[in-house]
Amino acid sequence: MNTLLPLFVAIPLGSAFLIALVNRKRFSDVWANLCTFVLFILSIYSIFILKSRGIQVYRMGSWIPPVGIALVMDGLTVFLLVTINLVSFLASFYSIDYMEKYTSKPKYYALFLLMLTGMNGLVLTGDMFNMFVFLELAGIASYALVAFGTEREELEAAFKYMVLSSIATAFVLLGIGMLYSCTSTLNMADISRTLANRSPDYTTLFIGVIFMMGFGLKAAIVPFHAWLPDAHPSAPAPISAMLSGVLIKTLGIYALLRIFFCVLGIPPQFLGALRILGILSMMVGVILALGQWDFKRLLAYHSISQIGYVILGIGLGTPLGFLGGLFHLFNHSVFKSLLFLNSGSVDYAVGTRDLRSMGGLKEKMPVTEKTSLSASMAISGIPPFNGFWSKLIIIMACVKAGYIGLAVWAVLGSILTLCSFMKVQRYAFYGNPKTILAKIREVPAAMRTSMIILSIVCVLGGLLLLTPFRNMFLEPAVNVLNQGTKYAAVVIALASGG
Repeated sequence: MNTLLPLFVAIPLGSAFLIALVNRKRFSDVWANLCTFVLFILSIYSIFILKSRGIQVYRMGSWIPPVGIALVMDGLTVFLLVTINLVSFLASFYSIDYMEKYTSKPKYYALFLLMLTGMNGLVLTGDMFNMFVFLELAGIASYALVAFGTEREELEAAFKYMVLSSIATAFVLLGIGMLYSCTSTLNMADISRTLANRSPDYTTLFIGVIFMMGFGLKAAIVPFHAWLPDAHPSAPAPISAMLSGVLIKTLGIYALLRIFFCVLGIPPQFLGALRILGILSMMVGVILALGQWDFKRLLAYHSISQIGYVILGIGLGTPLGFLGGLFHLFNHSVFKSLLFLNSGSVDYAVGTRDLRSMGGLKEKMPVTEKTSLSASMAISGIPPFNGFWSKLIIIMACVKAGYIGLAVWAVLGSILTLCSFMKVQRYAFYGNPKTILAKIREVPAAMRTSMIILSIVCVLGGLLLLTPFRNMFLEPAVNVLNQGTKYAAVVIALASGG
């Protein structure tokens, strides 16, 4: 069944080129959404494959690693595949109506699928250089998508994003080169095995710092966050949902976790650094968001803040912290994607992102209002929405690990987030209208459907902890972080014998 693995790369990559060649609007709508739907179904299917057959390794060209390149599917991979392809399908479905106001849908979908190819490939690959290649593929496609509107704001944001992201990839490539010089291999499992047989030295520590800077910039962790508040608001709404919902988590958080926990082995000082960066991101992001009146820019700052919760949970270095951090990663992908789609719907109907120019939209846009309210409650950590449960687990993990002060900061961050989204609801959907409401209509069906599905996940997502699906979806990902560099022995044994 490991032949399933290359399909996550082959399907979107082939579809991107097919859409570009055919270059027909309706064909691109149908084919792109069929592609993302199939990938989402395959990602759900991979959960059951992992449960019944364990970790899967696919040898490219039948070459045995470390000579050949391997694709690896373990619990953390499956967790990210489901998250990526869920958001991708709903974002592409939302795009059917939303992207009508832009010029070239086939080019948009081709870039969208190339970005999806890069993300899927990055979480599957077991090779460091291929991780860099997929990271660049997703990154380059995302630069073009941020600039897709070709207005001055979009082009400026895309250029800034490209420059800073290029600096990040330079750090990543430098780290990979140094790892290769130390181990003479690019296979992750083989690197881990080689480093385990060496005495710890300052070279490995320095490589870790290099990766922290590179992937920290990709994840927009404070103080590496300067590009995000410009890039995310400038992109079309479904791309903003992709960037904030899954791209920064895949290119930044996932890569950081995979390399530190499974390859290098994470020392205590790096866990301490993650905790500090988590609290900084959490508080700086939410404080900057409080003063924003641009709907999408406000959401962009909250992406920085919520990534702080994920980093804090992981930085605790405990199983409960891992559970909270990963669960919040999934929840944030859902409610932040929904919020960006809500902002796109408001902009689509009203023609502005300035909260002060809105008001009274509740009556004319009931679906957008209700789904935005559910997402606002989820990101603020209000029960019973999904964000409450993941934040509660992180706070409990802080208390259990003896970091009472960190738990207090986490609670304060959640209170400030609630204040910020009370402002959003008050100025956008309630209060006195600042626009001529007679001209405003609810958004088309495809856009409403995507928002409703994400809203349902926000409301019912917390139940995941009470169902057997937790043991199939969340626990395997947590186990990967708990087992750390044991990843190497399992992958090498499967690659050699499979």
